[in-house]
Amino acid sequence: MTFARILGTGSHLPGNPVSNDDLVARGIDTSDAWIIERTGIRFRHFAAAGEQASDLAVPAARAALAAAGKHVDDLDLIIVATSTPDWVFPSTACIVQDKLGNRGAAAFDVQAVCSGFVYGVTIAEKFMRSGSHRCALVVGTEIFSRILDWQDRTTCVLFGDGAGAVVLASSDAPGVLASDLHADGSYRHILSTPGQICGGSVVGSPYLQMDGQAVFKLAVKVLGESAQSTLDRAGLRVDELDWLIPHQANIRILQATAKRLGLPMERLVTTVGHHGNTSAASVPLALDLAIRDGRVRSGHHVLLQGVGGGFTWGSILLRM
Repeated sequence: MTFARILGTGSHLPGNPVSNDDLVARGIDTSDAWIIERTGIRFRHFAAAGEQASDLAVPAARAALAAAGKHVDDLDLIIVATSTPDWVFPSTACIVQDKLGNRGAAAFDVQAVCSGFVYGVTIAEKFMRSGSHRCALVVGTEIFSRILDWQDRTTCVLFGDGAGAVVLASSDAPGVLASDLHADGSYRHILSTPGQICGGSVVGSPYLQMDGQAVFKLAVKVLGESAQSTLDRAGLRVDELDWLIPHQANIRILQATAKRLGLPMERLVTTVGHHGNTSAASVPLALDLAIRDGRVRSGHHVLLQGVGGGFTWGSILLRM
Protein backbone atom coordinates (compact mmCIF):
# COMPACT_ATOMS: atom_id res chain seq x y z
CA MET A 1 0.00 0.00 0.00
CA THR A 2 1.23 3.51 -0.83
CA PHE A 3 1.30 6.23 1.83
CA ALA A 4 2.53 9.84 1.94
CA ARG A 5 5.10 11.47 4.20
CA ILE A 6 6.34 15.04 4.60
CA LEU A 7 10.01 15.07 3.61
CA GLY A 8 10.79 18.77 3.82
CA THR A 9 9.43 22.14 4.90
CA GLY A 10 10.16 25.75 4.04
CA SER A 11 8.90 29.25 4.81
CA HIS A 12 9.28 32.87 3.82
CA LEU A 13 8.33 36.16 5.48
CA PRO A 14 8.66 39.33 3.38
CA GLY A 15 10.47 42.49 4.43
CA ASN A 16 11.28 43.54 7.97
CA PRO A 17 9.08 42.86 11.01
CA VAL A 18 6.47 45.56 11.65
CA SER A 19 5.90 46.10 15.38
CA ASN A 20 2.74 47.21 17.13
CA ASP A 21 4.41 50.56 17.81
CA ASP A 22 5.11 50.88 14.08
CA LEU A 23 1.36 50.58 13.45
CA VAL A 24 0.67 53.29 16.02
CA ALA A 25 3.22 55.51 14.26
CA ARG A 26 1.30 54.98 11.04
CA GLY A 27 -1.75 56.56 12.67
CA ILE A 28 -3.73 53.48 13.71
CA ASP A 29 -5.73 54.10 16.89
CA THR A 30 -4.29 51.29 19.02
CA SER A 31 -1.39 50.49 21.35
CA ASP A 32 1.20 47.78 21.86
CA ALA A 33 -0.40 46.79 25.18
CA TRP A 34 -3.92 46.60 23.66
CA ILE A 35 -2.80 44.31 20.83
CA ILE A 36 -0.65 42.01 22.95
CA GLU A 37 -3.30 41.59 25.65
CA ARG A 38 -6.03 40.64 23.18
CA THR A 39 -4.08 38.73 20.53
CA GLY A 40 -0.52 37.95 21.62
CA ILE A 41 0.74 39.53 18.39
CA ARG A 42 3.91 41.64 18.57
CA PHE A 43 5.06 41.68 14.94
CA ARG A 44 3.86 40.96 11.42
CA HIS A 45 5.40 41.21 7.94
CA PHE A 46 4.02 43.00 4.88
CA ALA A 47 4.78 42.32 1.23
CA ALA A 48 6.33 45.14 -0.77
CA ALA A 49 4.42 46.98 -3.47
CA GLY A 50 4.36 44.77 -6.55
CA GLU A 51 5.09 41.58 -4.60
CA GLN A 52 2.49 38.89 -5.13
CA ALA A 53 1.47 35.67 -3.40
CA SER A 54 3.50 33.62 -5.88
CA ASP A 55 6.61 35.69 -5.08
CA LEU A 56 6.32 34.68 -1.42
CA ALA A 57 5.53 31.07 -2.31
CA VAL A 58 8.61 30.45 -4.47
CA PRO A 59 11.36 30.85 -1.80
CA ALA A 60 9.28 28.81 0.67
CA ALA A 61 8.87 26.09 -1.97
CA ARG A 62 12.57 26.08 -2.83
CA ALA A 63 13.49 25.74 0.84
CA ALA A 64 11.07 22.81 1.20
CA LEU A 65 12.49 21.10 -1.90
CA ALA A 66 16.03 21.53 -0.59
CA ALA A 67 15.08 20.12 2.82
CA ALA A 68 13.40 17.16 1.11
CA GLY A 69 16.35 16.51 -1.17
CA LYS A 70 14.07 16.80 -4.18
CA HIS A 71 14.47 18.59 -7.52
CA VAL A 72 11.68 20.70 -8.95
CA ASP A 73 11.35 18.18 -11.81
CA ASP A 74 10.44 15.50 -9.25
CA LEU A 75 7.14 17.28 -8.55
CA ASP A 76 4.05 15.84 -10.21
CA LEU A 77 1.50 17.76 -8.09
CA ILE A 78 1.46 21.40 -6.94
CA ILE A 79 -1.29 22.72 -4.67
CA VAL A 80 -1.36 26.34 -3.52
CA ALA A 81 -3.69 27.37 -0.69
CA THR A 82 -4.46 31.09 -0.88
CA SER A 83 -7.25 33.62 -0.48
CA THR A 84 -5.17 36.36 -2.10
CA PRO A 85 -4.24 34.96 -5.51
CA ASP A 86 -2.04 36.81 -7.98
CA TRP A 87 -4.78 36.94 -10.61
CA VAL A 88 -8.42 35.96 -11.03
CA PHE A 89 -7.02 33.23 -13.26
CA PRO A 90 -4.91 31.29 -14.01
CA SER A 91 -4.32 29.77 -10.61
CA THR A 92 -1.47 30.96 -8.44
CA ALA A 93 -0.31 27.33 -8.48
CA CYS A 94 0.32 27.56 -12.22
CA ILE A 95 2.26 30.81 -11.71
CA VAL A 96 4.33 29.21 -8.93
CA GLN A 97 4.96 26.22 -11.18
CA ASP A 98 6.31 28.47 -13.92
CA LYS A 99 8.49 30.49 -11.54
CA LEU A 100 9.95 27.28 -10.09
CA GLY A 101 10.67 25.92 -13.58
CA ASN A 102 8.48 22.82 -13.38
CA ARG A 103 6.62 21.61 -16.46
CA GLY A 104 3.77 19.13 -16.54
CA ALA A 105 2.83 18.66 -12.88
CA ALA A 106 -0.85 18.98 -12.04
CA ALA A 107 -1.32 22.41 -10.47
CA PHE A 108 -4.32 24.07 -8.84
CA ASP A 109 -5.37 26.37 -6.01
CA VAL A 110 -7.38 25.54 -2.89
CA GLN A 111 -9.53 28.29 -1.39
CA ALA A 112 -10.48 27.41 2.17
CA VAL A 113 -9.03 30.60 3.71
CA CYS A 114 -7.15 29.85 6.95
CA SER A 115 -7.92 26.11 6.65
CA GLY A 116 -6.46 26.04 3.15
CA PHE A 117 -3.12 24.44 3.97
CA VAL A 118 -4.72 21.62 5.99
CA TYR A 119 -7.17 21.07 3.13
CA GLY A 120 -4.27 21.11 0.64
CA VAL A 121 -2.14 18.54 2.49
CA THR A 122 -5.20 16.29 2.91
CA ILE A 123 -5.97 16.48 -0.81
CA ALA A 124 -2.33 15.77 -1.75
CA GLU A 125 -2.29 12.74 0.53
CA LYS A 126 -5.41 11.34 -1.16
CA PHE A 127 -3.81 11.76 -4.60
CA MET A 128 -0.73 9.91 -3.41
CA ARG A 129 -2.67 7.14 -1.68
CA SER A 130 -4.42 6.49 -5.00
CA GLY A 131 -1.05 5.91 -6.65
CA SER A 132 -1.63 8.58 -9.29
CA HIS A 133 1.08 10.96 -7.96
CA ARG A 134 4.35 10.43 -6.10
CA CYS A 135 5.77 13.84 -5.16
CA ALA A 136 3.70 16.87 -4.15
CA LEU A 137 4.36 20.47 -3.18
CA VAL A 138 1.75 22.11 -0.96
CA VAL A 139 2.12 25.84 -0.29
CA GLY A 140 0.12 28.25 1.85
CA THR A 141 0.77 31.83 0.74
CA GLU A 142 -1.07 35.03 1.58
CA ILE A 143 -0.89 38.80 1.22
CA PHE A 144 -3.70 39.82 3.54
CA SER A 145 -2.30 43.35 3.89
CA ARG A 146 -3.98 44.10 0.53
CA ILE A 147 -7.49 43.39 1.83
CA LEU A 148 -7.33 45.13 5.22
CA ASP A 149 -9.25 48.26 6.17
CA TRP A 150 -6.58 50.31 7.91
CA GLN A 151 -9.26 52.35 9.69
CA ASP A 152 -10.57 49.25 11.46
CA ARG A 153 -8.21 48.57 14.36
CA THR A 154 -10.10 45.40 15.33
CA THR A 155 -8.92 43.65 12.15
CA CYS A 156 -5.95 45.47 10.61
CA VAL A 157 -3.63 44.74 13.56
CA LEU A 158 -4.25 40.99 13.37
CA PHE A 159 -2.95 39.97 9.97
CA GLY A 160 0.35 39.65 8.14
CA ASP A 161 1.81 38.27 4.92
CA GLY A 162 3.91 35.16 4.42
CA ALA A 163 4.26 31.70 2.91
CA GLY A 164 5.01 28.18 4.08
CA ALA A 165 5.47 24.98 2.12
CA VAL A 166 5.90 21.23 2.45
CA VAL A 167 7.05 18.52 0.06
CA LEU A 168 5.32 15.15 0.39
CA ALA A 169 6.52 11.95 -1.24
CA SER A 170 5.18 8.42 -1.58
CA SER A 171 6.25 6.09 1.19
CA ASP A 172 5.83 2.49 2.32
CA ALA A 173 5.14 3.74 5.86
CA PRO A 174 2.27 6.09 6.74
CA GLY A 175 3.16 9.71 7.44
CA VAL A 176 -0.43 10.95 7.42
CA LEU A 177 -2.35 8.93 10.01
CA ALA A 178 -5.79 10.57 9.84
CA SER A 179 -7.57 13.69 8.65
CA ASP A 180 -10.86 15.47 9.26
CA LEU A 181 -12.28 18.29 7.08
CA HIS A 182 -15.51 20.29 7.47
CA ALA A 183 -17.30 23.44 6.37
CA ASP A 184 -20.55 25.23 7.20
CA GLY A 185 -21.45 28.01 4.77
CA SER A 186 -24.24 29.26 7.02
CA TYR A 187 -21.47 31.01 9.01
CA ARG A 188 -19.99 32.74 5.96
CA HIS A 189 -20.91 36.24 7.20
CA ILE A 190 -18.87 36.15 10.42
CA LEU A 191 -15.57 36.25 8.50
CA SER A 192 -15.46 37.35 4.88
CA THR A 193 -14.25 39.71 2.21
CA PRO A 194 -17.52 40.03 0.30
CA GLY A 195 -16.37 41.90 -2.79
CA GLN A 196 -16.13 40.89 -6.43
CA ILE A 197 -15.00 42.36 -9.74
CA CYS A 198 -17.82 43.20 -12.14
CA GLY A 199 -17.41 45.32 -15.26
CA GLY A 200 -14.00 46.52 -14.15
CA SER A 201 -15.20 47.75 -10.73
CA VAL A 202 -15.38 46.30 -7.23
CA VAL A 203 -18.92 45.34 -6.26
CA GLY A 204 -19.37 44.94 -2.50
CA SER A 205 -16.58 45.43 0.01
CA PRO A 206 -12.94 44.65 -0.88
CA TYR A 207 -11.99 44.60 2.81
CA LEU A 208 -11.87 41.80 5.35
CA GLN A 209 -14.69 41.97 7.88
CA MET A 210 -15.06 39.87 11.00
CA ASP A 211 -17.36 39.28 13.95
CA GLY A 212 -14.55 38.54 16.40
CA GLN A 213 -16.63 37.08 19.23
CA ALA A 214 -18.56 34.77 16.90
CA VAL A 215 -15.34 33.58 15.25
CA PHE A 216 -13.71 32.94 18.62
CA LYS A 217 -16.58 30.84 19.99
CA LEU A 218 -17.00 28.77 16.85
CA ALA A 219 -13.25 28.29 16.30
CA VAL A 220 -12.63 26.94 19.80
CA LYS A 221 -15.60 24.58 19.56
CA VAL A 222 -14.79 23.09 16.15
CA LEU A 223 -11.03 22.88 16.72
CA GLY A 224 -11.59 20.85 19.87
CA GLU A 225 -14.08 18.54 18.17
CA SER A 226 -11.93 18.09 15.08
CA ALA A 227 -8.80 17.32 17.09
CA GLN A 228 -10.57 14.63 19.08
CA SER A 229 -12.19 13.15 15.96
CA THR A 230 -8.85 12.94 14.18
CA LEU A 231 -7.10 11.34 17.14
CA ASP A 232 -9.95 8.83 17.47
CA ARG A 233 -9.63 7.87 13.81
CA ALA A 234 -5.93 7.19 14.32
CA GLY A 235 -6.47 5.34 17.59
CA LEU A 236 -4.35 7.82 19.57
CA ARG A 237 -5.01 9.48 22.91
CA VAL A 238 -4.39 13.18 23.52
CA ASP A 239 -1.49 12.34 25.84
CA GLU A 240 0.22 10.49 22.96
CA LEU A 241 0.32 13.68 20.91
CA ASP A 242 3.77 15.28 20.85
CA TRP A 243 2.79 18.60 19.26
CA LEU A 244 -0.32 20.53 18.33
CA ILE A 245 0.18 23.13 15.59
CA PRO A 246 -3.11 25.01 15.18
CA HIS A 247 -3.85 27.94 12.90
CA GLN A 248 -2.01 30.92 14.35
CA ALA A 249 -4.86 33.42 14.63
CA ASN A 250 -4.97 34.64 18.20
CA ILE A 251 -3.22 33.48 21.37
CA ARG A 252 -6.56 33.33 23.20
CA ILE A 253 -7.95 30.83 20.67
CA LEU A 254 -4.80 28.73 21.04
CA GLN A 255 -5.04 28.79 24.83
CA ALA A 256 -8.74 27.93 24.82
CA THR A 257 -8.20 25.07 22.37
CA ALA A 258 -5.41 23.60 24.50
CA LYS A 259 -7.57 23.84 27.61
CA ARG A 260 -10.48 22.17 25.86
CA LEU A 261 -8.24 19.23 24.89
CA GLY A 262 -6.49 19.05 28.25
CA LEU A 263 -3.16 19.68 26.52
CA PRO A 264 -0.44 21.78 28.22
CA MET A 265 0.59 24.92 26.36
CA GLU A 266 4.15 23.58 26.30
CA ARG A 267 3.03 21.11 23.62
CA LEU A 268 1.60 23.78 21.33
CA VAL A 269 3.76 25.45 18.71
CA THR A 270 2.87 29.14 18.84
CA THR A 271 4.28 31.64 16.36
CA VAL A 272 1.43 34.15 16.12
CA GLY A 273 3.42 36.68 18.15
CA HIS A 274 6.10 36.85 15.47
CA HIS A 275 4.03 37.10 12.28
CA GLY A 276 0.36 37.58 13.19
CA ASN A 277 -2.43 35.77 11.38
CA THR A 278 -1.07 34.77 7.97
CA SER A 279 -4.16 32.73 7.05
CA ALA A 280 -3.27 29.66 4.94
CA ALA A 281 0.45 30.30 5.55
CA SER A 282 0.31 30.19 9.34
CA VAL A 283 0.37 26.42 9.90
CA PRO A 284 3.27 25.66 7.53
CA LEU A 285 5.20 28.65 8.90
CA ALA A 286 4.87 27.23 12.41
CA LEU A 287 5.66 23.68 11.30
CA ASP A 288 8.81 24.78 9.48
CA LEU A 289 10.05 26.75 12.48
CA ALA A 290 9.44 23.88 14.88
CA ILE A 291 11.28 21.40 12.65
CA ARG A 292 14.23 23.69 12.07
CA ASP A 293 14.66 24.56 15.76
CA GLY A 294 14.56 20.88 16.68
CA ARG A 295 11.29 20.70 18.57
CA VAL A 296 9.52 18.51 16.01
CA ARG A 297 11.60 15.40 15.32
CA SER A 298 11.35 12.13 13.44
CA GLY A 299 8.75 9.82 14.99
CA HIS A 300 6.77 12.61 16.65
CA HIS A 301 3.00 12.71 16.38
CA VAL A 302 1.98 16.18 15.20
CA LEU A 303 -1.56 17.46 14.77
CA LEU A 304 -2.05 20.34 12.30
CA GLN A 305 -5.28 22.34 12.49
CA GLY A 306 -6.90 25.06 10.41
CA VAL A 307 -10.02 27.14 10.92
CA GLY A 308 -11.23 30.11 8.90
CA GLY A 309 -13.74 31.86 6.73
CA GLY A 310 -16.33 29.74 5.03
CA PHE A 311 -16.69 28.68 7.79
CA THR A 312 -14.07 25.94 7.26
CA TRP A 313 -12.08 23.81 9.65
CA GLY A 314 -10.07 20.62 9.77
CA SER A 315 -7.20 18.62 11.23
CA ILE A 316 -4.51 16.28 9.92
CA LEU A 317 -2.42 13.98 12.11
CA LEU A 318 1.17 13.30 11.05
CA ARG A 319 3.86 10.90 12.09
CA MET A 320 7.05 12.73 11.25
